Amino acid sequence: MIPVSLYLFILIELFFVSMGDLRERKIPNIWALMNIAVYCFVFFFFPTFYDFNLKAMLFPMAFIGVGFVLFVFKIMGGGDSKFLASLFLIIPVKFQDKMFHYLILTTFLIGITFLIRSIWIHRKKLQLSFQRRDINGIKECFGSKFAYAPVVLISWVYLGWDYRKIFF
Repeated sequence: MIPVSLYLFILIELFFVSMGDLRERKIPNIWALMNIAVYCFVFFFFPTFYDFNLKAMLFPMAFIGVGFVLFVFKIMGGGDSKFLASLFLIIPVKFQDKMFHYLILTTFLIGITFLIRSIWIHRKKLQLSFQRRDINGIKECFGSKFAYAPVVLISWVYLGWDYRKIFF
C-alpha cells in the first residue's frame, strides 16, 4: 500500500509539472532534483516501501537510457526522461510495473489520437505530398512532439483509480 500523502504529493506535483509543460513545452530540471530529494527523504522514513537495490532502480535507469536514445532521435525531450526517471524513484517498487503499464497505454492512446487528428486536419496536403513523393511535406503534417507530463498525470490518476480501495 502506498501512503495517501505520497499519492497526493505526486498527483499535485504532476499537475504543476503538466501545466508548465503545456505552457512552455519543457520540464525544468528542478522537478527531477526535487524528486531525488524526496526519494532520499522517503527512503529513510518509509523503509517498508523503498529499497536501494537493482529492482528499485530498474525503471529509473531504463528511462535514462531509453530517454537518451529517444532524445538523440528527437522523439522525447531530455527533461521528460529525467523527470520520469526521478518520478519512478519515488513510486514504490510494488506500483512501478502497473504505473509503467498505464503510462504505455496512455501514451499509445493519446499518440494515436493525435496521429489521427493530424491525418484528418492535413488530409489534402498529405494526399498531395504522397502523390508528389514529398517526404518533407508529409513530415510537416505531423508537427512536433506533444507535452508528455499531462500523459504521465493521466496515467497516475488511472493508477489511483485502479487502486482507490487501497489508497483511501
